[in-house]
Order: sequence, then C-alpha cells, then structure tokens
Amino acid sequence: MIVTHNELITVTNKAFLGMRRVCGEADLIANMVADLQMVGLHGVKHFNNATQFISLERDEPVDIKVTDGHLIADLHGSSVACHLPVIIDYALEQMIANKHLKLSLKNCHNRWLAYSELLMLAGKGIACKAQWDNGSSPKHTLYILNRGCVLPELFLAETLQREANGLNDMTIELSINDFDIANLSSGYSKHIDAKNLSGIQDTAWNKGVFVEDHEWDLLKNTATAILVENSEQSIRGAGE
Repeated sequence: MIVTHNELITVTNKAFLGMRRVCGEADLIANMVADLQMVGLHGVKHFNNATQFISLERDEPVDIKVTDGHLIADLHGSSVACHLPVIIDYALEQMIANKHLKLSLKNCHNRWLAYSELLMLAGKGIACKAQWDNGSSPKHTLYILNRGCVLPELFLAETLQREANGLNDMTIELSINDFDIANLSSGYSKHIDAKNLSGIQDTAWNKGVFVEDHEWDLLKNTATAILVENSEQSIRGAGE
C-alpha cells in the first residue's frame, strides 16, 4: 500500500484523538509514526502495537527525578509516544547546566517511536545516543545521532557482550560533544546507516510512503472505530 505523508499524518492523528487520552499530543505522535515509516522502520506497525495497550495504561504524568546529571523517569508501563516529548523538554532545561545528561526511562514501551523526538536534538546542537533491549528480535538496539546530522546511525544485534537494560527500559544520553560511533557500535552485527535511511526517505517523499496493507487497514480501523462512542446518543448522531 502506498499512501501520502498527509494521509499518514491525518489517519494517525484521528486514531490517537479517538483514544481521548490526557497524556500525549496527537500531532506529535502522528509525526513520530510518519517519520519512522518514512525511513522504512515500520512506524505504523509500532503504533498499531501501542494502540492495543494504550487504553489500559495509566493516563497521568510520569515521575521524574534528576540527580547529578542523571534524569530518571518512571513511565509506569506506558508508551514512550505519550510521554517522551515532555521528558525531552525537561531534559533540555537541565542541559543548560550540564554538558552531558543521562536519561533512564523505566517501565516503558514502544521505544522505536522515540525516533523522531531524538531526531530533533541534533539540530539544537546536542548529540544523542539511545539504547534499549527487546524480548523479540532484534534483541539489542543502538541509536546514535551526532550534532548537525540529519539522520541517525542504527546498530542492531541478537547477542551483545555488555550489561543489558531491563526489557522495559531505555537509556538516552545527551551531550554537547559528539559520540564515538566506531567505539560504541563495537559488537553490533548489523548497521543501518544514515545514507540508507536517507534513500528510503527520498523515495517516500517522491513516490509515496509504503505501508504494509494489513497494518494500514488496522490503523484506519482504529481511526474510524473509536472516533464515535458506541452509545445510543452517538448512534443517533452518527447514523445507524
């Protein structure tokens, strides 16, 4: 299925608005999904997975603590999509007094959807490194985006000789200095480089965004099914 960028944004926006969540901004989340899909990293699939659980999550602000350049945020099992923009804004305030800041996100899900929020940091003169571990393949993910870069370097591995994060955690490091990509990526077996992501993105802008048919159908069903509550009043208002 080939869709336009605007279609993808609009349908995702409607899908999230229909959930009537307090935490999370529909336009930001729609861009999270679109940016990830535009580079072939399955943003729609990740969002569809998130929608199965978002309605069961705690819909309240996260707990954040900052100590000696270390920010710890407990998301209480919630999706990164609903809370990361606020956490990043708070972290940027802390960067005024810190050249390096570590963010530990605890008990969170849908970590791939952090992609676009992290993408914006490089333009602000801040380098970013993010790591997380999964229960499914790939087991380990490393995201590095140095200052002034447009797209990140991604590294994946099934096995890795280092201390693992918790399966529901994510570690993000922000710095005013660039990260040593060659050193940090040692041991990762697969590299998705920025040039590859850029080529896929250019194709998406010029020829449309590819979305798997069943994932697009799931997204559209979410957008239409929950915009109108299933009640006598809504049925009368929307028509039978």
